Amino acid sequence: MVETRKANYHFTVKGNQPTLLKEIKLFFEDRQQPDYIEIAPPDHGRIEIRKIWTTDQLSNYLDFPHVGQAFVIERHSTNKKTGKQSCETAYGITSQSTKHADAKSILATNRAHWCIENSCHYIIDWNYDEDRSRIRSGYGPENITRFRRFATGILIKVKGAASIAQKMRKLSFNVRAVFDCLKMTGNSCTAR
Repeated sequence: MVETRKANYHFTVKGNQPTLLKEIKLFFEDRQQPDYIEIAPPDHGRIEIRKIWTTDQLSNYLDFPHVGQAFVIERHSTNKKTGKQSCETAYGITSQSTKHADAKSILATNRAHWCIENSCHYIIDWNYDEDRSRIRSGYGPENITRFRRFATGILIKVKGAASIAQKMRKLSFNVRAVFDCLKMTGNSCTAR
């Protein structure tokens, strides 16, 4: 995708890539001043400060294709009611070079990723319990995920229910409503 379509990736590196994580952690061990600091508005009862450090010095060193930059993000959060503070550190890589993405844009991309994670993946995991799926061989996991995303996309368009879970329950007991929702019959009516 990076070569043929000129697409870019942005990954958070976690424990499932132990060598990659170890190498990025080692590089950023003695980090100095951050490349960018973002102070988020005090929404959701907390104050958040995000700091990011980036480097392109690992691009040719890391055993991962098309690395343009590696980064580390620190999230400092303070609960406004209790005063409790927390700090999370996330490591990552992107195929975007320093010429195409500065620290601010990498941080923005990282935040946008969590919007997707929280909306789409959360809905799928909560309603289909996808994280505990036992489908593991061949194209099964990929195919069932596509079916679930397709179904969720259709359910989002169904009117008259407050949540995806409520829509699923409503349609599971009414086959006609499913066909109407999919507009699969000549005399389809609006799903109720």
